[in-house]
Amino acid sequence: MSEWLVLTLAMAAACAVVLTIVVINHRRVGDDDDPTETPDVMEYMIMMIGVVYAIVLGLAIAGVWEGRGAAQDSVRQEAQALHEVRVRSEVWPAPVHRRISADVDAYVQHVTGPEWQAMADDGEVTEEGAELLERLRHSVMEYRPADEYEAEAYQPLMDQVAAAADARSSRADSAGETMPGVVWFGLITGALIAVGLIFTLQIRRTFRELLLAGLYSALIAFLLFLIWAIDAPFGRGVSATAEPFLTLFPHLGR
Repeated sequence: MSEWLVLTLAMAAACAVVLTIVVINHRRVGDDDDPTETPDVMEYMIMMIGVVYAIVLGLAIAGVWEGRGAAQDSVRQEAQALHEVRVRSEVWPAPVHRRISADVDAYVQHVTGPEWQAMADDGEVTEEGAELLERLRHSVMEYRPADEYEAEAYQPLMDQVAAAADARSSRADSAGETMPGVVWFGLITGALIAVGLIFTLQIRRTFRELLLAGLYSALIAFLLFLIWAIDAPFGRGVSATAEPFLTLFPHLGR
């Protein structure tokens, strides 16, 4: 099912539930009921609860967005380090350069293919990816520079391989969901409380009041969906992309 369809259904369901409860509740209210009798202290408490929940939602959105940004940055750093390895190895003999380039290309193809899908489905990187990176490391380590000019490129190449490995570790840490279950429990419970409290304000069946109640519930549903969509940096709609790899290694195709 499309994520946008899920969002649409969630928002529509939230509006339908709230409006249905408002209509049913209104039918149970007597004609002599006065909606202005809501105590001021109750209105104040409802407002404060709404503000606190809005702050919590904002912090949750900021947290998952920061996680998504960190995941994308790790992808960029990894792609750049591998590109540097491929380019800088040109100072070494052609057979060595071709072997290192082939190892880099094999790793990038695996990352942008099977491993990317594994991160989206399971939230984990693959063992094969680690093995391909280790093979690249050995290809660089095993070469013995023939002169001082080639030796000057050895340590920078090793540093770039280490940078790629470090970026891969960061990407692996970001592959899964970032929001703990207890946080989701708090967000959903807070949403139910925030929406439920609007019924204490004695909402009538006027178009304006029904519209505001529906929009309020739909907004909360949308914000919860947004957090869910960003929560898995590589697995859902608003996710990190492999564009840095595809940009720096265009010969591998898209």
